[in-house]
Amino acid sequence: MLTIRLARKGKKKNPIYRIIISEKSKDTKGDYLEALGFYNPISKEIKLKEERIKYWISKGAQLSSTVNNLLINNNVIEGEKMVKGHRTKKDKKKEDEEGKEKSKESAPADDSKSEKKPAQGGSASGGEEPQEKTPDIKEKKTEEKPKEVAEPEKESKEK
Repeated sequence: MLTIRLARKGKKKNPIYRIIISEKSKDTKGDYLEALGFYNPISKEIKLKEERIKYWISKGAQLSSTVNNLLINNNVIEGEKMVKGHRTKKDKKKEDEEGKEKSKESAPADDSKSEKKPAQGGSASGGEEPQEKTPDIKEKKTEEKPKEVAEPEKESKEK
């Protein structure tokens, strides 16, 4: 797969980036198919070969998030900016909360499916008994753990 991305050049603490197209699996310091421009983040200078960029995009080349945002800022392409690769703790919490909400909404559908499964295998009543026993075991384990955790806290407060 071809991708349009940045290749770092320049001196130490004075970066200059080439905008290149290459295979996604290849290193940016190695061979590339074509240089499509450059970007200097210190002076904010940017030079792009707009026609060639549009050509490669039409051929199916993917854009890195940084290059995508640069092209949108310079009106080469239209669209929404991309978020960079890593997520913050706040983003992870939001996604977890959204996932829990979705699972709660889909939970009634899942319960109806689980009820249908024993109905299909209704001839084996032994299949239903282990399902009933395992939740009881889990409930006992969860009840015991908070008691053990709570007791040392009381002792430490008394000391």
